[in-house]
Amino acid sequence: MSTAAPGLYEFGPFRMDVQRRAFTRGDHVISLPPKTFDLLVLLVQSDGRAVSKQELMTALWPEVFVEEANLSFQISTLRKALGESGSHWIETLPKHGYRFVATVRDVQAEADAPVESSRRNRRPAFAIALVLVLVAATAFGLYRFLDRSRSAPNDSGGKSAVVPVTRFPGRETQPAFSPDGNQMAFVWDGSDENNADIYVKLIGAGETPLQLTTNPAPDHSPVWSPDGRYVAFAREGEAGGIYLVPALGGAERKVGDIVPTRGYHRGAYYQFARNTLSYSPDGKYLAVADSNAPGEPFSIFLLEVETRKKLRLTFPPAASVGDDSPAFSPDGQTLAFARLMAGGKDIYVVPVTGGEPRPLTSESTVRPGAFTDGLAWTTDGREIIFASNRTGSFLLWRVPLAGGAPTRIDVDTQDVSRPAISRHGNRLAWIQTLSDRNIWRVEVPGTAGQPTAPTRLIASTASDSNPQYSPDGKRIVFISTRSGNSEIWVSDRDGRNPMPLTNIGGASTGTPRWSPDAREIAFDSMDGSNRDIYIVSSNGGKHRRLMSEPGEDTCPSWSRDGRWIYFASGRAGTLQVWKTPSAGGRAVQVTTQGGFEGFESPDGKYFYYAKGRDVPGIWRIPVEGGVETLVVDHHGAGFWRSWAVTEEGIYFVTAEMPTRPIIEFFSFATGDVMQVAILERPIHPRIWGFSVSPDRRWILYTQIDQSSSDIMLMENFR
Repeated sequence: MSTAAPGLYEFGPFRMDVQRRAFTRGDHVISLPPKTFDLLVLLVQSDGRAVSKQELMTALWPEVFVEEANLSFQISTLRKALGESGSHWIETLPKHGYRFVATVRDVQAEADAPVESSRRNRRPAFAIALVLVLVAATAFGLYRFLDRSRSAPNDSGGKSAVVPVTRFPGRETQPAFSPDGNQMAFVWDGSDENNADIYVKLIGAGETPLQLTTNPAPDHSPVWSPDGRYVAFAREGEAGGIYLVPALGGAERKVGDIVPTRGYHRGAYYQFARNTLSYSPDGKYLAVADSNAPGEPFSIFLLEVETRKKLRLTFPPAASVGDDSPAFSPDGQTLAFARLMAGGKDIYVVPVTGGEPRPLTSESTVRPGAFTDGLAWTTDGREIIFASNRTGSFLLWRVPLAGGAPTRIDVDTQDVSRPAISRHGNRLAWIQTLSDRNIWRVEVPGTAGQPTAPTRLIASTASDSNPQYSPDGKRIVFISTRSGNSEIWVSDRDGRNPMPLTNIGGASTGTPRWSPDAREIAFDSMDGSNRDIYIVSSNGGKHRRLMSEPGEDTCPSWSRDGRWIYFASGRAGTLQVWKTPSAGGRAVQVTTQGGFEGFESPDGKYFYYAKGRDVPGIWRIPVEGGVETLVVDHHGAGFWRSWAVTEEGIYFVTAEMPTRPIIEFFSFATGDVMQVAILERPIHPRIWGFSVSPDRRWILYTQIDQSSSDIMLMENFR
């Protein structure tokens, strides 16, 4: 950063040498990404003043427009590097920016000060310093008083800063407030990121959390008993079931059984399985998502804690994946839950005495495939808070129990999930997720003998995904946020010479697909209130909207002759595949039993498609119309958005090994499935990112190279 003044600074256990761009903690060198180091310099050299977001973004990305999400990512990365206690040195000022509140020592300035002058002025300097300290203390006390006054609940809706509850390595998820709201139970995969266990932490304290479970099987879904004495949780594996453990630590007690979850379950893969448990206010029941047998959709059951009897409360339709995320209302009379269908995931409510569930949201009508991720009741029982990607990124929303349109909660962050509210309602928590997605390439065995290790092909500090080879294999189109927004980019086949094709700005853009002659690229984008299909020249230029009908249109792909563009739409009431002339014209419905994303066969005779996110199976239907046929559902083929059709068969990523996914090949000639490659890290399950080169030598895919999550907290939530 050319504008940074050289200097040598110390704060806490850290030492920063600006000129050498070195950052250390004792004898340990801490490696910071360049932008993160520049951000630290800006904050340290701000002398404790508030620095606006715009000022930081202008300094970090001069002459380049970027979104606030880029700055948020750098702030989170820096807080991670500073550790649990140091992360509190970066104070968030809502709707403004940040302040570095650590005591900083300018080592170089002290060394450069004249020694004799320092001796002559020692007493006056001490007196002046004492006065300044007293003035500063008074001013700071006044500031804190005024700041608390501004942060306290009031008729104007004021709120305090957002602060982290956890800043540990790895993933901290599934926050649950204690009844008094002063402690939090959560899931953490540990400092080695190798096993999910239940922990408890005092909110606002920096000490190491109390580990409640140590079983090698994954534990999840913590929830406090109403009296605060126990934490209930679910465990997977051979010892799977529902357990109680004392909140202060101690022996576990099993109170119920659950059907084991393996990889994906009727098309719904659950990392840490079925999301959440919920304790009834009277402490008699636990609501849990479970099924009667492996392979059946999840339903909501009421488990009587003392007798271990289970009563089934919901009966999801056969077309659904299942119900999860149960939550008792504050009065214990109503249960809210989420139902996952092929087109999206929505919130429902049902009386605890049974009855027909009533939907509160309809996410897929806002955006095909949109879904909720976690829910929590407000303390008055009048609203439900939830996370949703209905507008692109995951944000927090609220919806009235009486019905109505959801409204967004003013939280200055995105990529959030699993909200939780304290019993007294003045604290709101959620999970903040950060991930780095890049494009990798692996060679298909048989083209070069022995299998080779995957290599990273297209990468940046931003998100790179959605790759597809051009028809001649010489170029790659992909999505990148490196310019600050989600835009279409192209590169050479080796990933070199990347250049942007679009500059839409602020829109959620994705799924770029080459035309058969490689002259144009179709893609979807939310440029306005709806997601629509657009076309842009592969050499760049102005993009054109292909359709402008109400509703969401997404996931385009070309017919082999280039005359048609297939796309997914809910315009008929359910999510189906349609096609429209690439030159413009009336759309024609292709599927009738559900459809989301697909491709024409190389010979142009069939259209192959998946029926939705999180729905296993790849189907086909004759291009001229006819009966659909299930082609392959081995290992959840088509479950994730990572598959491609060739003349010989279908390449796909399995859904049974989420941490080490496997690429497999289904042969049209033999019907056999063979293993192609084992990937090193997880892929993104909901972002399309898979392509086979025309010569069948290479496969491109989108991989999550870095993923972490923290639990954030807002005080005085209203």
